Amino acid sequence: MKALSIIGLSKSGKTTTIENIISGLIKRNYSVGTVKEIHYADFAMDTEGTNTYRHGQAGAEIVAARGNNETDILFPKKLKVEEILKFYSQDYVIMEGVKDYNLPKIICAKNKEGIDNLIDGSIFAISGVISNEIKSYKGIPVVNGIKNREKLIDLIEDKVYRMLPDFPAECCNECGYSCRKLGEMILKGEAKREECVIDSGNIQLKFNGENIKMVPFVKAILRDSLLGMAKNLKGYEPGAKIEVVIDGS
Repeated sequence: MKALSIIGLSKSGKTTTIENIISGLIKRNYSVGTVKEIHYADFAMDTEGTNTYRHGQAGAEIVAARGNNETDILFPKKLKVEEILKFYSQDYVIMEGVKDYNLPKIICAKNKEGIDNLIDGSIFAISGVISNEIKSYKGIPVVNGIKNREKLIDLIEDKVYRMLPDFPAECCNECGYSCRKLGEMILKGEAKREECVIDSGNIQLKFNGENIKMVPFVKAILRDSLLGMAKNLKGYEPGAKIEVVIDGS
């Protein structure tokens, strides 16, 4: 899965840009999902007094509202980005307004001040209202998502990489960078996605079939512990594939 975020102030052209990115990616036969960050502090999809609201107030951890035209799943808390993405299997996920995760980003802005307030190493393109005035800013291409949709899609195909983890810098650094710094280096063309060691190695931990990302030293502890026990069991052979399945019930 690949994901990117479109960030910027209100009325800067974010939603229009996202609409054109979605249609452009679909035109190229990609599947697309979206995530919309709501910055209104009191926002809630459910309203007080409804049956689903009462289910949640009674203690249900997840509430689903199933209708003829849609199904809404309600969680009574703010989920982390990685928790939300467990529900997605699309080629691309486009996020609107998400700033707190390790993602390549596009800024939508009305003026240069709007860019300067948001620009960092994760930005690979600029769009929105300001794209009617300039073509580049501080070496970053500025592309009008309406007039030059295909150019913007070309940039996304070229720059957006398979999602990286977002571990704190002190947890890993096996590639020589923090997760976020590696992302910045990939966008600059100075590193490759394959340099992240999290997906490599000869040990995997899965919960209900889902692969759990582990930093290298955790992998090493798990591998050494399992090997240490297995070597003392009858039937063990060096180099054999070891499988451990634990029924959590």
